[in-house]
Parts: sequence; C-alpha cells; structure tokens
Amino acid sequence: MTDIDWMRRALELARRGEGAVEPNPMVGAVIVKDGEIVGEGWHQKFGQAHAEVNAIRAAGEQARGAALYVTLEPCCHHGKTPPCTEAIIAAGITRVVAAMPDPFPQVAGGGIQQLQAAGIAVEIGLLEPEARLLNAPYRTLLEKQRPFVHAKWAMTLDGKIGSRTGHSKWISSPEARAKAHALRGRMDAIIVGANTVRLDDPLLTARPDGLRVPLRVVLSRDGRLPDSCQLLQTARQTPVLVAGERLSKEQEAQLRSRGCETLAVASVSELLAEFGQRHFTNVLVEGGAGALGSFRDAGMIDMVHVFMAPVLVGGSSATTPIGGMGAATIDEGFRIDDWECEKVGVDYYFRGRVRVV
Repeated sequence: MTDIDWMRRALELARRGEGAVEPNPMVGAVIVKDGEIVGEGWHQKFGQAHAEVNAIRAAGEQARGAALYVTLEPCCHHGKTPPCTEAIIAAGITRVVAAMPDPFPQVAGGGIQQLQAAGIAVEIGLLEPEARLLNAPYRTLLEKQRPFVHAKWAMTLDGKIGSRTGHSKWISSPEARAKAHALRGRMDAIIVGANTVRLDDPLLTARPDGLRVPLRVVLSRDGRLPDSCQLLQTARQTPVLVAGERLSKEQEAQLRSRGCETLAVASVSELLAEFGQRHFTNVLVEGGAGALGSFRDAGMIDMVHVFMAPVLVGGSSATTPIGGMGAATIDEGFRIDDWECEKVGVDYYFRGRVRVV
C-alpha cells in the first residue's frame, strides 16, 4: 500500500458525508502506522466532530507516531468544534498528508503552519484534483458566494422532455425516478419554472425523505400559480418560495396567506446570491426548458444530471431540455467533463461537470 492508496481511502470515506455535512466540506481521514490502518473517520454531520478527530478517537494510543492522511487541510480555528490541529498535535501524530489546502479564510494555510510549528511533517497536494472535485460545491460557495447548481432533466432518446402537447409523465423509468429522488434528498433547494407547475403539478419533495429538506422554489414573473397545485396545498408543511421580478403587493399577500415565502429578483444571479447568503451549498434546477435555459444563459450551471429513456416521441414543436437564448455557435456551447454513465432500469443516467473556462 502507498500514500496514494491511503488517500484514496480517505476520499472514499469523505463521500459518506454527502448531504449531511453541508455547508461544511466533505472530509475523510485515515491514520496509518507501520503500514496498517489503525484509525479512520469522516465528517458525519454538520456541527459534529470533524474527520480527523473521529479517526484519532478510533486509533486511540496507536495514533502516536503515526501518519494522518486527510482530504482537506486540518482546521485551526474554533468554530462549532475545537481546532483539529490541536487534536492532531495532542495525539502525537508525526506526519500529515493533506490532499488540498482549505480555502476557508479562517484556515487557508494556517492549519499547515500550526502543524509545522509543532514539528509535524506536512505534505500537501496528494490527489488534489480529486479532492477539489469532491468539494466543488463547498469551494463554489466560498469563492463565488453562491451555491453549486445542478441541472437535471429526463428526456427521450430523440432529446424531448415532453410531447407536442406538453405531456411528460412518465419519460423515465421507476428506477430512474428513484435515483432522481435520492438526488433531491441532498439539495438545499429545488427550482422549477411556473410553467412546469402548471403542466406537471410537481410536489418537488424527496420520496422517501433524504438527509435534507429542500426549499421548493418557483420562478414566476408575476407569481401566479394554480390555486389547486400541490406546492400551494403543502406550503405550510414543506417550505415554498416564489421568486419573480413583477410580483404585485396583492399577489405577494395572497401567496404568503397560503404559507409561501416571496422574493423579488430580476435574474437567476440575484436568486443565487440570495441563496449564497443563506449558505445553500447545492441547488437543483429541474426545469422546464425556460428555467434551465435561463440558468444556462447566465452561465450558472455547474453539473448536469440527464436521464435518457429509450423512447422516440418526435414532433418539431415538442420541447427540448434547454430553452433560452442558447449558444450562437457550437464552440460557445458548454462542454461537459468528468462524464459518468450508468444504466438505471431501462434508462441511462449521465452526469458530468460543466467545464470551467
């Protein structure tokens, strides 16, 4: 086993915190002594012990003289928990290998300096690209003051998200829909356009419940939604936000009387800035084409999740996934990196990250 093997294990552990630790980063830690793992841990829930502390507790006295492999620079400040650097020093660990520095301003190299000042050998950068990808949402919130935006849609093999009449239930298989519900369950918000509410009457909840209860968001210029729609019917049980640029005082009052929150915004950038202030880390844009197009045109899509079903619908007026202005040339289109594909039921699930240019 090599340093890379131990760090890969730490990254594997870190992923276990997905959905439970945000807005904190996902972090995994492995303690190795004499070529054997003597302790490992991960950040399991926001506000609880960090990965390093969990690994040290698991190792006990065997941590003395051992090496710690951790996916992010150990913290050196008092937040909801004490500094991890103090725990590492007290445990007698003599070597720390961290995948990447922590961009959080109260750490940002300070953790490394504290460990080195205590005589601990510190190495930084092992499998850093993998660690940066793992915590892209955390970095986006810190660096851009907005959440990481996931765009999701289900489409036919010929690229339609609905028939020429607007009918869309169900394009994807039950297995694919279950995968989509699991995705919802780790989001801070789920965003759709008002037309999707009118056509599909979605509930926008994770079923079964996920680790998070996402805010259900409707983009509507005037705030008008069908009185009988599921979102209005359940707004007092699960939060609903209606965001638009031309919401009248009367319409705002009506929505609030149904239990909804309202927000006046003129662009998706303003909406995401508001969500950044709320420390939202991941949001999911589910459609329809107008909503997805507005995020695409604003350059605000970070990752895509596409469920493709083996069915042909056809129709020149049938809806395609992304509307809006779109790219003028193919070269201006968003390129997707780190593609992954898996078969889910009879469908295929593609996911990948929008290339940063």
